[in-house]
Amino acid sequence: MSREHIVVGIDAGTTKVATLIAEVSRSSSVHIIGVGVAPSRGLRKGVVVNIDEAVESIAVSVEKAERIAGFEVSSAYVGISGTHLTSLNNRGVVAVGRSDRVITEEDVARAVEAAQVINVPNNREILHAIPRQFIVDGQEGVKNPVAMSGYRLDVETHIVTGAVTAIQNLSRCIERNGIAIDQIVHEPLAASEAILTDEEKEMGVALVDIGGGTTQVAVFVDGSIWHTGCLSVGGSHITNDIAVRLRTPFAEAERLKTRHAHAIASAVAPDETVEVTTFGASRVEVVPRRDICEVAEARLQETFQLVQEEIKRSGYDGLLPAGVVLVGGTADLSGITDLATEVLQLPVRRGTPRGIHGLTDAVSGPAYAASVGLVLWGARSGQRITDRRPAARHDERFTIDPRGVSGRVKGWLRAILP
Repeated sequence: MSREHIVVGIDAGTTKVATLIAEVSRSSSVHIIGVGVAPSRGLRKGVVVNIDEAVESIAVSVEKAERIAGFEVSSAYVGISGTHLTSLNNRGVVAVGRSDRVITEEDVARAVEAAQVINVPNNREILHAIPRQFIVDGQEGVKNPVAMSGYRLDVETHIVTGAVTAIQNLSRCIERNGIAIDQIVHEPLAASEAILTDEEKEMGVALVDIGGGTTQVAVFVDGSIWHTGCLSVGGSHITNDIAVRLRTPFAEAERLKTRHAHAIASAVAPDETVEVTTFGASRVEVVPRRDICEVAEARLQETFQLVQEEIKRSGYDGLLPAGVVLVGGTADLSGITDLATEVLQLPVRRGTPRGIHGLTDAVSGPAYAASVGLVLWGARSGQRITDRRPAARHDERFTIDPRGVSGRVKGWLRAILP
């Protein structure tokens, strides 16, 4: 049997913190062996607002996963989201270095580094610089230029930047749990690893991740990422709207949304009723179920209209034959794909994680797209995969990759190039 290694993914979101521990075999088969989910505290719209509470939530999630897997986590791939993340596209150009003009991995790494030479404010940091396509002596559409001949190598990259303070605060929460960070990954990119097919990415597709506090949009065309964006609206806004409409506590509104909401109110019988616990000595009232559904429909219509505007902003609103794939906890809402199809005028499907084995039942829903994607991202990137053995926990343990930028670039190039 092939020797196995461990990859850990931590998805710290607005409503939950999910930790996944996976075994990765030499044949790149990924088996989930540990799952830990805990309510999220100290985070709002993907950003840390209370470090102590966030540290505690992460600790509970990690401990649950460790108990199932049977050993301690020493390092992890960490997902990040929030409206502070922005993206742009840029081109890097280098001359081929070898005298025989054969392009090497070093040339590709230099080209990607050249694409990152942009004017980034001091309060922002580059998270990703992902090649979209290479151009060899004017020939476009090259996916892997290594071993090709040429004098000039261009690369078009998709660059994601984030606020330094938001990245540092999230990093500090992970470090205070004694966990080193393998890489911080933009969550839509991670989710795409677990959800989208190669054919969808090639044809043109938009991944829409409706989380608790934000909705993230990622557009893929010609097999590569072309646009990412984040909207400051999510599933928690539906819950809050229900709480205000029915004058009920937030926890009760969340229960009503999960069990009784439907994205299309007219699909619910007008005489159907629901018992609701309201404020005021915990009174129980009977309300039409349609009242809940109307609130959910109104908020989701607004959300999908904003998604439509974001897709138009990408410039590919008419070039997505594969349509839209919905993920995130809100994607489980009844009727949501029908409403999205109506508003977006595109094919819509609900995405569920794939490409994994083991404890798949625990992470089979669209709410775990980013979590599963993080371990798949780690398995394919091959950076700092640790052996399967108990690891001693040390406080404030965070190390910088000693290979530097060039080494890191080469590491993920080996993962993304065919």
